[in-house]
Amino acid sequence: MQIAVHAFEGVSMFHLSVPQIVFDEVTRQGLGSWRTTLFSERPGSVTTAEGYSLGGIAGLEAVTGADLVVVPSWVDDGREPGPSLRLALLEAHERGATIAGLCLGALAVADLGLLEGRSAVTHWHAVEGMAERHPGITVEADVLYLDHGDVLTSAGTASGIDACLHVVRTRLGAEAANRVARSLVVAPHREGGQAQFIERPVAQRAATDPVAVAMAWALEHLGDELGVDRLAAQARMSRRTFIRSFRAATGTTPAAWVRSRRLDEARRLLETSDLSIDRIAASCGFGNPVTLRQNFASAFGSTPSGYRRRFDARP
Repeated sequence: MQIAVHAFEGVSMFHLSVPQIVFDEVTRQGLGSWRTTLFSERPGSVTTAEGYSLGGIAGLEAVTGADLVVVPSWVDDGREPGPSLRLALLEAHERGATIAGLCLGALAVADLGLLEGRSAVTHWHAVEGMAERHPGITVEADVLYLDHGDVLTSAGTASGIDACLHVVRTRLGAEAANRVARSLVVAPHREGGQAQFIERPVAQRAATDPVAVAMAWALEHLGDELGVDRLAAQARMSRRTFIRSFRAATGTTPAAWVRSRRLDEARRLLETSDLSIDRIAASCGFGNPVTLRQNFASAFGSTPSGYRRRFDARP
């Protein structure tokens, strides 16, 4: 897969490196032949926000053959993309390339008109400004990324890693995304959204924390009944205190977290085992294949059988 990443004067090295780190790891792990190219309106070099000069930057011709075009951030003054960049991105989208706006890069993608009547996310600092600038877009403040298939946007800074891992997951499967995440020592899928970071960061919970204990126990018993009361009992908390503590720790509800973990395990088994759909549904706690199919289709837009055909990783 060919990936073109937009570099511009004043871009931060972190934002520019995120898609390269994640997507180049796919090739390093032998999971696929993914190649990233940095491009700009003017080929040659750019100076980063940190004052470093980066050479070897391609021109807009790099967009022509790209399957994915990433705008990893955007200029501080928030101006709209220039005519040449705008045309290149719109032509890429027209021929079927996915356009991704990470962090403030979502503003530039919104300016292209590709998100009108749809939802999008950007850094929480820019949520209100984006909503005012594009009233036809539903700007979400509490998610890490949003994927419409042809256009993807992510929330602030490190959420770009989540979005790029999501691209790996949708293209190559959950097991591939997990391998990349493990190699980079990051979570393959984070719960909650950036809303939990708006006022204060959430501290990492120690392994002895009651909520962490309950979560670890749940991961070993996904096939069992995992209602709130049972999880609260594992944490030795009242139901009300547990729900409040769980949301503070993860940014989501116990039920939503359990459902996501069960779906993760179902995807892993579909990719790596020959278990029947009935067995997978039972072992992951969905009870019956109908419930598994309903949840799977809602989350991934695919049936379990269709997912297995696409991402079967067995020798």
